[in-house]
Amino acid sequence: MNDYPIRVGSMLFTMVDPEPGYEVEYNRWYERDHFYAGCMVGPWLFAGKRWVATRGLKDLRFPAGDTPVASPVDKGSYLAVYWVLEGKHGDHFKWAVDQVIDLYKSGRGFSNRVHAHTVLLEQPSAEYRDPDPVPIELALDHPYKGLAVVAVDRTDGVQQGDLDAHLSDVALPALMTPDTETGGGVASMVSWKYQDMGSDDTANAPMDLGMPPGGPERSLQMFFLDVEPTTVWDRFRTYADNLAQSGLGTVVFAAPFIPTIVGTDIYTDQLW
Repeated sequence: MNDYPIRVGSMLFTMVDPEPGYEVEYNRWYERDHFYAGCMVGPWLFAGKRWVATRGLKDLRFPAGDTPVASPVDKGSYLAVYWVLEGKHGDHFKWAVDQVIDLYKSGRGFSNRVHAHTVLLEQPSAEYRDPDPVPIELALDHPYKGLAVVAVDRTDGVQQGDLDAHLSDVALPALMTPDTETGGGVASMVSWKYQDMGSDDTANAPMDLGMPPGGPERSLQMFFLDVEPTTVWDRFRTYADNLAQSGLGTVVFAAPFIPTIVGTDIYTDQLW
């Protein structure tokens, strides 16, 4: 769906909680400094966006309890995602590691936060609802109203190709069928594989990064929504149920988010 040479090849996914009492301070630090200084000004990173889960949205997450993405499942109020140009992952993150260390050394870090899941992902594969869609490369700049993050574990003994075929031919078309009244709903999905973050990479991090990356059996799916997440969340529960019934895979984490409103502290008082 993208015939141009600007293609996303990898992603930084960072889901974080401010410590209670530091919500506004964290929001302003991340949005007004770190979003740019730690990521956007770096080479080969071409798009980024922040999302937030209010208490009401966290209550929709499933399955309950501890999950391999967030432990407990409602950990992680803010999510920031960044696209790195295809073929330039190493070049960008070589810069990023040194940059974050330098920022912390100069007093531009923020200690009063806890990471739920900060990982690197690669091998993007996209599915679209519409014949002429918004390409994934533009998704972080498009005014989507919501995001759904879904982690799927392939069942032991199942070939990845069999799971992918079921998703592409059966599960995703059912999930992404437009709403009959509004024509909206789930516009697109991009699926990722986790990149191994070796001990050298995590040792340089200024704090614990939360739940570790998943193995080769896990895919992290990001669904871009042109409606509020609450209006289509039942579809994601049905999606998870049908996937389980197929015997091919299991949804091990599902969470809705909405975009932050840049330049404001809206939602900082709705996290808990």
